[in-house]
Amino acid sequence: MTDPDHDASLNERRAGVNPAYAVFQIAKALTTSQYHDDPATRDRARQKISKWEAVLRNILSGSADYGSRMPIDGIPGWATLEVATGGFATGRLLAGGPLQEHERKILHGLGEVPLGLERRALNAHFLTDAGLADLQERLRTACYDVEVPEEAALMVLAWLVENGYAEEARALIDTLAPYFTKLRFYPVPLVQPRRFGPRVHVQDLGKTIEDLRAIRPNKRLLTQREAVQIWAPLHDRVVALFLETVQNDWPCQKYPAGWRERAAALLHEYEQLRRHHKLCGKPERTKGHCGQLRRFLSRSRTSPQSLTGRDVGRIRFILARYVKKRGVPSSPACTEARHRQLRDVSGPTFHEIAKVILSRMERHSKGDGLDNVSHLTQVISAAESANSGIPEGTTVPASIHRKVERCLNETVAVLVERGLITSGESLARVLPQMISEIRGAGIADLALRQLYAATYRAFRRRRSLLLLNLEKQIQIEELPWVAAVDRFRSENLSSRELAKQTLHEVTLLTITSFPFAILPNKLLQELRALAKGADLTIPLVDEVAADIFMGEFSQKFPESAKRAADLLDRSLYATYFGIDYNEVRCIPEVEETKQRFRWETTRTAPQGFVQLCASRARVPLGTWRPATNGMIIEQQQILTTQNLAALFVELDLVDALRDQLSDMAKQCFRWICKRHQMKIDKWHARLTMVKNTAYAWRQMVFFLSLLPDRNVTSFLLWSEEHLNAQSKEFQKRFRPVLKGLVLAAAGGSIDSESTRREGVRRFLGWSRERHWLLTENP
Repeated sequence: MTDPDHDASLNERRAGVNPAYAVFQIAKALTTSQYHDDPATRDRARQKISKWEAVLRNILSGSADYGSRMPIDGIPGWATLEVATGGFATGRLLAGGPLQEHERKILHGLGEVPLGLERRALNAHFLTDAGLADLQERLRTACYDVEVPEEAALMVLAWLVENGYAEEARALIDTLAPYFTKLRFYPVPLVQPRRFGPRVHVQDLGKTIEDLRAIRPNKRLLTQREAVQIWAPLHDRVVALFLETVQNDWPCQKYPAGWRERAAALLHEYEQLRRHHKLCGKPERTKGHCGQLRRFLSRSRTSPQSLTGRDVGRIRFILARYVKKRGVPSSPACTEARHRQLRDVSGPTFHEIAKVILSRMERHSKGDGLDNVSHLTQVISAAESANSGIPEGTTVPASIHRKVERCLNETVAVLVERGLITSGESLARVLPQMISEIRGAGIADLALRQLYAATYRAFRRRRSLLLLNLEKQIQIEELPWVAAVDRFRSENLSSRELAKQTLHEVTLLTITSFPFAILPNKLLQELRALAKGADLTIPLVDEVAADIFMGEFSQKFPESAKRAADLLDRSLYATYFGIDYNEVRCIPEVEETKQRFRWETTRTAPQGFVQLCASRARVPLGTWRPATNGMIIEQQQILTTQNLAALFVELDLVDALRDQLSDMAKQCFRWICKRHQMKIDKWHARLTMVKNTAYAWRQMVFFLSLLPDRNVTSFLLWSEEHLNAQSKEFQKRFRPVLKGLVLAAAGGSIDSESTRREGVRRFLGWSRERHWLLTENP
């Protein structure tokens, strides 16, 4: 057998990834860590370097099985791993690592503990009578937080013990005990109880405080303030001194008594001020009037005879320019000009206002959102003005107001309306707060219900692993402590109805708010959780990454395509994309196959569906080229509508959205036009733009396909007018796309030879060659 420590190719095959990818990520982060202007960004880049170095070590040593549900040897699937971009586990356990502050406080009361066994001692403490009593009290009062799912484990144990389930408690201890040294299975103690309810927040107060603290003084504003408050008055005094020497319209002709002493004092004052005020570079500029005049002043004080006629002429010119612009120093015109400048720069900075807002936040719990934030964003009071120096009545700037609003507890609909939730991804981040309540609704015991909800929210914060061979991510029911109490959760009628109602509302809200975007994978996780709670079977399909596509789709993909066939057969959508839905309906049912690389039986879809996708893309299977894979995946998205049809059919959304479909289609078209005319320098970003706008176009065609013909005709007239209002270059480039839609609406085929000669194009996002929308002559 080959030694994996000395066979790099074997290690790479086990890791399932080329080490060059990790090296590339390290190189990118190194560049950012050294050259980025923002210190916080440089610090984050250094953290990324550490993560990717760990990934690279795993690849080279073969100690990680990337693509597996349990990629790190000796670490169970339920343990929460640190995961780098792309789903690569570093090997670090998020419930492990250095002791946290609350752990050190508890450890302090436990006496002497051997070095390296601190966490085992802490876990063992919570198995004692005193430790269990503490956990049970926190269960009753909800004075705890669960940041990673493992921190709920001993809370579940305490509930089992208190309610007489000793055998289940012992079984849970047997599962957890081998990891007592590595992981913390106890919660974060809180002084105030965590709040639970139907309203959600984009981020908690603690994160909002971090964002406000990150506001730095505006260097340009501080520089301008220094120039006006410090250097402008000094320059005025230098000008005034030279004006005292003017005779017959020429400076340096006479020097009044005491002039040289006053000049020396002014130059000394400049040196003193410069030691403390260095932001503004204007006084030191060689060609600037301030610097020139000050140097002439120094020479006039010590050796006026050294000034040449050219020097005196230069001084005369500078003085004339000054007087013409604002009058002589201390004149009404000059005084008013300087007062105006002072008013312009004397207002408080955002940094100073943020400090006042932070002081208002001190009395609130950091781990929750707030039901009302108006008291945090009101104008500066008299007392605050006295403490901060900010004028009373100063309003909070809109940018700070927006940061504060991110911790507001409100319904998802209100947060979307206020622009606090701006995408499907940000919606997915807040949904666990709602869904945790719904999933726990079937638990009768209030304390256990709240614990389940807290565990669910923590579990949803786990980052997904890179998985191959159609493997599934670890599910919450696979956590041993969740499995131990899962039988106490019943899916009663009320909880099912609540889940279905929420699923319907969230889906409507997402599709109407962001009609141009496909549902992101994170959001699909939450929709699946709601569908499961509602006892609905909806074949929701994830967006598949082109660089890890293995040439297979699971059974839910053809199931989703068949739902689309029922809704869209003989529709505009079918005509535009050239779909024969009879081919989709003829795809055979599921069959059992063996997984590659792991001898486990799994149920996968037969190759008929993926072969249909490859055939429609006119590319071969098995090349593993990302562009080729992307073309196959795009055809899958076309056939399945990437979840739109499945959701519209199962939730009966056609009638619910009929009056909005036309506006949603227009929103898609506007978004596409805007994105294509944005200045995008990086080539990869341009490719991503084309891909995303093609997806938006597909969704637009889907919405139009559900409308009567007269509405489609009206839309086509509107879209022609909208396109004519865009730039000439974009009109020329995009006209073939709109022609294709008009042709399909009339029942014509885009694939015919005649239409190709007429320059009609079907809008697809993937291509093996340079995309025609990115070429000079499309």
